[in-house]
Amino acid sequence: MGFVESENGTKAGAANGWARYWRDGSRPVEAMHAHFYAHVYTPHSHDTYSFGITDAGAQSFRCRGADHTSGAGMVMAFNPDEVHDGRAAAEMGYRYRIVHIGPSVVCGILADAADRPAGAMPLFVQPVLSGPVMTGALSRLHGALADSASRLVREELLTAAVLAMAEHGATRAPRLRTLAGRAQFRAAHRARTLLDAAFLEPLAANDLAEAAGCSRFALYRAFRDQYGMPPSAYQRLLRLRHARGLLTGGMPPADAAAAAGFSDQAHFNRWFKRAYGITPGTFSRAVLR
Repeated sequence: MGFVESENGTKAGAANGWARYWRDGSRPVEAMHAHFYAHVYTPHSHDTYSFGITDAGAQSFRCRGADHTSGAGMVMAFNPDEVHDGRAAAEMGYRYRIVHIGPSVVCGILADAADRPAGAMPLFVQPVLSGPVMTGALSRLHGALADSASRLVREELLTAAVLAMAEHGATRAPRLRTLAGRAQFRAAHRARTLLDAAFLEPLAANDLAEAAGCSRFALYRAFRDQYGMPPSAYQRLLRLRHARGLLTGGMPPADAAAAAGFSDQAHFNRWFKRAYGITPGTFSRAVLR
């Protein structure tokens, strides 16, 4: 489980640029971050949906019998098996992030959101799109994949990215089914009970949905509406509280990070400071004698 990172190419500023790659070990989801200057992609296709954000410079490519250019802030959207190439269209080259998502994953997310079998797979009629909702959702997903975020975080952001792309760039908007009233409260409460009891476990969205008795998407919406944060953020909060108790008892920050379920001390330090305004080390030393 988790992502495998590989690096190839040369450091930024060299002749051909650099690239970093991550892939999921359990499902067809991959991500890349690259800055290319002279690299030219030969015509090729992927057996996945491929969504890329151009961060700087510009990339030109030929797709569907026409030439296209993606500049900074634009999103490239390729359907499975869609042939395209690629090259720099600016002197500074192009820096971009791209996520490849298998059709089976996309189909599963759309079926879950609708709480019914998925219909026709979405098709993107324009290979270059723009819009803050799509860009933001893809950016957050890519960041989670590159940062080795928890399984629950990755699943939530993967769902958000797929639905954002389908809603704003596909031929057919996704169907969504959510809960309301007592049904919403019961689902959220059941998921919270599981998180309270097993926050140190690598819980998946399916685990919470099964406990709540509804779809993953409906549970996410219900939990966020009831408690003001998604399930992954609540799990992280419980882990931070647990870590604070360990630090109070004298455990070193590195050991507390591991014992509280954080992937490494850097993640622990970053989230601790975001939540409490100080580092774990500062908290540990703040003891009145």
